Amino acid sequence: METILKNATLVLPEETVEGSITFADGVIRSIDEGPSSVGEDVEGDYLIPGIVELHTDNLEKHVSPRPGVLWNPVSAARSHDAQIAAAGITTVFDAVTVGEAVGREDRAALLKPMIEGLEAAGEKGLLRADHLLHLRCEVSDPGATRMFEKLSESPLVKMISLMDHAPGQRQFADIAKYRQYYQAKNNFTDQQMDDHIAMHQNWSATYADPHRREIVALAKERGYAIASHDDETIEHVEESAAFGITIAEFPTTLPAAECAAEHGMKILMGGPNLVRGKSHSGNVSAGDLADRDLLHILSSDYMPVSLMEGVFRLTSKTHGWHLPKAVATVTSIPAAAVGLHDRGEIVEGKRADLVQVALVDGLPIVRAVWREGKRVI
Repeated sequence: METILKNATLVLPEETVEGSITFADGVIRSIDEGPSSVGEDVEGDYLIPGIVELHTDNLEKHVSPRPGVLWNPVSAARSHDAQIAAAGITTVFDAVTVGEAVGREDRAALLKPMIEGLEAAGEKGLLRADHLLHLRCEVSDPGATRMFEKLSESPLVKMISLMDHAPGQRQFADIAKYRQYYQAKNNFTDQQMDDHIAMHQNWSATYADPHRREIVALAKERGYAIASHDDETIEHVEESAAFGITIAEFPTTLPAAECAAEHGMKILMGGPNLVRGKSHSGNVSAGDLADRDLLHILSSDYMPVSLMEGVFRLTSKTHGWHLPKAVATVTSIPAAAVGLHDRGEIVEGKRADLVQVALVDGLPIVRAVWREGKRVI
């Protein structure tokens, strides 16, 4: 069936125009400027491409809504999916952690139900968004390579990132802050915390480098997109660049971000960081990077609505971005970064993944979502 949406503010790759759009068989057929007498009236609302999300931990909250609670995995996948679609996300890379290095032993038990729930829900046609997997590989875990090899058998896996959350490394370079956070979180005694830190530092020194090399080699064999994670120093970025990594996830400092850009890496930052105006962990501000043109991709991380809100934050007086450029951070740029060239732009012949958005008192409200031409919200 052919669908026509008229009286829309169409956010195209280079400009915003008033007009109508026609799509059929899951793809965009035509884009026409000016008024139209036929079609569904979207009353001047914005139409943007469906959002492409490369890194969200949101699924985990639905599979395990409370410590020790495991929800039905298919039901959890549907609940997560509904929240994702309602945020305007039509393609999502669900990030699952491979390995343990930050006192989250329970995460290993969640991997199987999270992946199986997504696969089962997808096979039954129960999901609104297009779900793929992003394996977050904790390279300092002794079993990281073995776990990666097993999990990468899933056809949903299309992206990996390399992490080392051991005390003294990257995000946790300040061991005192690491101790303060995880001792309170895990209710460790001083001795237990000392033992925990020593064990994870030993793991990092022993396993991180060989696992990083092994996993990168395997990922390249399989054609996965590869991202670094929490690069803090120029040396971290140089290492990533030497591996041929093309996405820099959450660089923690300005020098690391500048170096990543010099190497042609796409810099991915958190939507919550941008919307809140600062990092919750004291790292470089996404807004500061945006003002230096060092922000290419936004990720919702832990808050799906932060992507749409982040787009319009970029267009505010604070940052002054052109709307098509801001929209590209959540659509065409992430899509291209992971090789999904069939979506992410309102262009004839591309997938009819679309989001109708209205601004209400400055807040972007998603009113409708289409995935491959089918309305899902």
